[in-house]
Amino acid sequence: MPQFISYIPIVTTLFAIIFAILIYKRYAEKGKGTHLLWWCFGVIMYGIGTFTESYVSLFGWNPFIFKSWYISGALLGGLPLAQGTVYLLLKRKTAHILTGIVVPLIIVASAFIILSPINMDLVESHRLTGSVLGWQWTRTFSPFLNLYAVIFLVGGAILSAIRYKKNAKTYYRFIGNVYIAVGAILPGIGGSFTRFGYTEILYITEVIGLSLIYLGYYYNINNKELIQEKLGIETV
Repeated sequence: MPQFISYIPIVTTLFAIIFAILIYKRYAEKGKGTHLLWWCFGVIMYGIGTFTESYVSLFGWNPFIFKSWYISGALLGGLPLAQGTVYLLLKRKTAHILTGIVVPLIIVASAFIILSPINMDLVESHRLTGSVLGWQWTRTFSPFLNLYAVIFLVGGAILSAIRYKKNAKTYYRFIGNVYIAVGAILPGIGGSFTRFGYTEILYITEVIGLSLIYLGYYYNINNKELIQEKLGIETV
């Protein structure tokens, strides 16, 4: 019987759907913004990952759902969000080059995950873990992809926070980027626990992480005077 904590991904999935819609609406309003499309894709992948967790909690384990969970979570959990930041902060040519490197790597890694046999002796009926992969060496792809995500998503948010902190007019963006940096780190921490069989920790860090990323997104896109007023900062 699934524990209560196993149902947390259902909430995260619903939140991810709403968040992705909001990001796409902003892209449609602006009529441009490659970074917004990548962020939208990233939140969708986030939602697919938590949807598979929800599915297993409610209906039980199956190989298709498991491999969808691993690809959307372990391989694509943070990378599309990071790639959005790449397009936002770096030159477009550089962003295209990095895309040309990471996308083929993801395709290859995903192909190996799909082809990997499953060790059915390790399968738990209402719980997901990468330890059931027959080709355990395929799990070595995720640390490299996650490192890329940390460098550009977390690193980009930290760099932006440092820049925006210096000016009271942009202090609201400092707050937003701090939220994004912390929110981006949490799922990675939770994901590391899955390697030791503590998948439930991932469920908690996912919902908190996505909530913080949303708060960061909200602070960055909303009217600066409104944010400054809430923070008690004098508008110049």
